[in-house]
Amino acid sequence: MIFDLDGTLVQTEKLKALSYAKAAVALCPYELDESDVIDAFKDVVGLPRRQVAQALVDRFDLSAKAGERMPEFGVQRPWQAFVQVRLLFYRHMLADPDILRNNQWPHNMALLHAARHGGCKTGLATMSHCRQAQSVLDVLELTDAFDFVATRDDVENGKPEPEIYLLVAQELGVSPADCLVIEDSPSGVHAALAAGMNVIAVATPFTHDGLHASGLLPDELIVDDPRRAAGVVAQIMTQHQHS
Repeated sequence: MIFDLDGTLVQTEKLKALSYAKAAVALCPYELDESDVIDAFKDVVGLPRRQVAQALVDRFDLSAKAGERMPEFGVQRPWQAFVQVRLLFYRHMLADPDILRNNQWPHNMALLHAARHGGCKTGLATMSHCRQAQSVLDVLELTDAFDFVATRDDVENGKPEPEIYLLVAQELGVSPADCLVIEDSPSGVHAALAAGMNVIAVATPFTHDGLHASGLLPDELIVDDPRRAAGVVAQIMTQHQHS
């Protein structure tokens, strides 16, 4: 069983949304509520960082104040300065162990522990860089929870390309067809399917609409109610054993 990290084991999309909101409030020329930015972030979640940042800069009139910060960060565009301000907030949140512990996804963490208890080989395939991923795993006491961990640093091509999932399967010594991936985003689902793996998507408030609109998975493999996750996994494993 191979797990994604961001959005699957930890609610990082929620933290990312909050960091964008705090940065937008800091740079907005008028009074702005964080909740308005978080709602806007839901419309662009999953897009490349430049597109996310530019969309929020345009929507909330952040260009002027962000432009004033460009020399501070050595960048040439307001959206880049906005990203750097946002990263200051995001790194601060990730450095707080209590924030990480309070933003675990318990249903997917339970799947991980059940897989380990049941003797499954377990892998992690994350688009976080190695140092950041290791920091999160340390805080969540998951350092020894995986037989192999692959990060963005280990591959040339990130998700939605299948490279990282194929790498994990190879290192685990398991055929891709015998792997079950737990994902939360269309990009991750696409990568797992392209690798020839079984996959379920446990939707979050930020990925729910995109998963259903993508057409990548039938509805029964998109888990909208996290209480269904264990049952869906059990069903897939039973079907695979009898195929």
